[in-house]
Amino acid sequence: MPRIDLNCDLGEGAGHDAELMPLITSANIACGAHAGDVATMRTTIALAQKHGVAIGAHPGFADREHFGRRELAVMPEEVYELVLAQTRVLQLFARDAGLRLAHVKPHGALYNMAARNTRLAAAVAHAVYDCDPRLVLFGLAGSHALTAGNAGGLTVASEAFADRTYQPDGSLTHRSQPGALLTDEAVAVAQAVRLVREGRVRVTGGTDVALHADTICLHGDGAHPVEFAQKLRAALAEAGVEVRAFAA
Repeated sequence: MPRIDLNCDLGEGAGHDAELMPLITSANIACGAHAGDVATMRTTIALAQKHGVAIGAHPGFADREHFGRRELAVMPEEVYELVLAQTRVLQLFARDAGLRLAHVKPHGALYNMAARNTRLAAAVAHAVYDCDPRLVLFGLAGSHALTAGNAGGLTVASEAFADRTYQPDGSLTHRSQPGALLTDEAVAVAQAVRLVREGRVRVTGGTDVALHADTICLHGDGAHPVEFAQKLRAALAEAGVEVRAFAA
C-alpha cells in the first residue's frame, strides 16, 4: 500500500490549527522567529499530543514583516546558529510535555535558500544533527538540502507541495511569479494523489517529471485550508494511500 506523511506549518497565527491538527500527521511548529511565541509553541505542542501528530521545529528568519519569506544575505555560520537555537527552544518545550521532537523543516526563504545553496544546506544539516542526530530533516525533493542531510548523517524526508507549481528542473515556481500557487483545489488534490501514486508531477510547460515524495505539505494559511485538507484526506483514502507520520 502506498504511504505518505501530511505535514503542515502551524503555530503561525493563521487561526486554523485546532481544525487542521486531526487531518495531518506531522506538525511543523514556528519557533518564535518568523512567527509564534512561547504560548503558541506550547499550545501547538499540546494540540499535536492530543491528536497523536508528530512534532517538528520550523525555524526561519526573524523577519516578521515579511513572514520569513524574504531572502536575506546570511553566512552559513548564521544559518547554523539560528537553526540550532530555534530547534533547541522547541525541543525544550516538547520535553516539558513528555514528547520527543521528530523532525526539522526550515521555513520560507531559509528553506528555499538551503535547497539551492550547498553551504547553507550543510549548515542546516549540521545544526539539526547537533540538536539530535535522530531528527529527520524535511527538505525539497531532489534538493541540496536532502543531499547535505544524508551526507551529515541524518535521515531525510523528501517533501512535495500539493498547492504549488513546479519548474522543469523540479524546483518550485517562485511565489513572485504568476501561477506559483494552485488555486483550484481539485487540481491541487489531483497533483498530490498523482505524486504519491505515480511519483510524477506536471510542470510548467506541460511536461511531466519524476518527483519522489515522502511527505506532502499542506499550507495552513491558505484560503480554505481545512476544507482542502479534508478533500485531500478523502482522495488519498479513495486511492488506497495510507497516511502516516514519516517518523512513525
